[in-house]
Amino acid sequence: MSDFLRSNPLKRYLCSPNTNPMSATQLHWFRTEEREGKTYVFDPLRKRMVLLTPEEEVRQKMLYLLVEHLKVPAGLVAVEYSMKVNGLDKRADAVVFGTEGCPLMVVECKAPTVEITQAVLDQALRYHSALRPSFLLLSNGVVTYCFKTDGQTLQPLDHLPDFSEMKG
Repeated sequence: MSDFLRSNPLKRYLCSPNTNPMSATQLHWFRTEEREGKTYVFDPLRKRMVLLTPEEEVRQKMLYLLVEHLKVPAGLVAVEYSMKVNGLDKRADAVVFGTEGCPLMVVECKAPTVEITQAVLDQALRYHSALRPSFLLLSNGVVTYCFKTDGQTLQPLDHLPDFSEMKG
């Protein structure tokens, strides 16, 4: 496992009061309802209620961060994006696309109890091999890592790129 995965340079950014997704005042984010003893959350990008699992909570926070703070247009974010990787059906938690339809970032979310390890990075790199985005974002809601990649090397970032930086 890389030394970068042992540190958490983005923690200060994600814990800042100005960027805490849970301080959302928008009514369309984080609206929940109970059904048959289970909690569902409204996903404004998929425009439907989804089961609120620990991983889904992290995904919703990352989507909120992308759209509300990093200014990614909501219409350019694909949630649970399906693709073929080495002939197998796979699904990234989210993919940010540019205005021309090119993938800019793959987002991989895990539940808070799941460590972000080399195996998680390898999973995101497999998605990268199929899509060739310039950025990878990995998060379990506690620890978040962002990398810029040219396809050959990974450069750890100490910040999350906004949409204009993603576009280059």
